[in-house]
Amino acid sequence: MSKDARLPPGQYSVRDFPVLHVGAIPSFDQERWRFRIFGAVDAPQELSWSQFTALPGKSVKTDIHCVTRWTKFGTTWFGVPFAEIIKLAKPQAAAKFVVTHGANGYSANVPLTVAADDDVLFAYQYEGKPLEAIHGGPMRMFIPKRYFWKSTKWCNGVEFSVEDKPGFWEVRGYSNDADPWKEERYW
Repeated sequence: MSKDARLPPGQYSVRDFPVLHVGAIPSFDQERWRFRIFGAVDAPQELSWSQFTALPGKSVKTDIHCVTRWTKFGTTWFGVPFAEIIKLAKPQAAAKFVVTHGANGYSANVPLTVAADDDVLFAYQYEGKPLEAIHGGPMRMFIPKRYFWKSTKWCNGVEFSVEDKPGFWEVRGYSNDADPWKEERYW
């Protein structure tokens, strides 16, 4: 498929990897880092960095799209597929949404059906190297079919929820769905 066909409406292509975030970039202490799995699940748990990175991993090559209108083609990410977290968590039947939590009070929400897509990762590598802190490292949620704000930087937890809980940007007027092909930027 040509790059033109891969460029959502209203977007332009970039070669670099623009940096956008709110708040300070948190420091990463591998010994203290924890990933919480909680909410409407039968198996809530907390994983250390070594436990998390020991989970089965997967590589995804895809384009990424930011609400600020840039698109970066052909990026390669590696991490834990969301499907592995589903296996661990054992979501209850009533759980229909996912809220990912990160540093600085950041969160983002998506329907569980979106998070369960086969290209969704908890990514800790970008282009074969550890994900840099400036881009959300040590790990970020990665949902390539949505605008990039749905891919929570500095992710440290996932909550399975019965109800939709708008996240940091959604309560500030950004679209709840964030589909770049529909230009769902704002409410």
